[in-house]
Amino acid sequence: MHARSGRGEPSEAHGDHGEEDDEAHVGVPYPRTVAASEEARVENRTMPASTVMPVLVYEDVEATIDWLCAAFGFRERWRAGGHRAQLGYRGGTAVLADATYGRVARGGTEVLVRVEDVDAHHARAVAHGAEIARPPADHPYGERQYTAVDPGGNRWTFSQSIADVVPEDWGGTSADLDA
Repeated sequence: MHARSGRGEPSEAHGDHGEEDDEAHVGVPYPRTVAASEEARVENRTMPASTVMPVLVYEDVEATIDWLCAAFGFRERWRAGGHRAQLGYRGGTAVLADATYGRVARGGTEVLVRVEDVDAHHARAVAHGAEIARPPADHPYGERQYTAVDPGGNRWTFSQSIADVVPEDWGGTSADLDA
């Protein structure tokens, strides 16, 4: 399946987390993306207004959602099965990921950063010698993303909204998207 890149060019579409994730999205259509002539910022209900979000890895994401909501007052925005979720708190957002999901080892660090133009950001990172773990790609949840590794081994995923989709459109479950 092909998706349209933010530049209006076809690109191979891949799942959020590599091959394992591709299987989770079988049969889920990729959203239409923004062509260069439509440069207005796209709002995506799947992504919060937060521009920087930590990705925290846990053995049991579902139990952790319940605990963080009860103990710290977070509110669940959405969850994808038992392997990924977003929690909101007073305008901030944390992403929870399953330790077996493959991107970051338990106790590892990943940060998700929202940018206006992921391809320009990627080009800048490459020009400065960044190690690219995943090149820019469109995803069914309405984002175009790439991941780089910094000199300390921390992973940084940079994300641009390219379509407005609700979690149900890509296989997730909405809870409180305003959290």
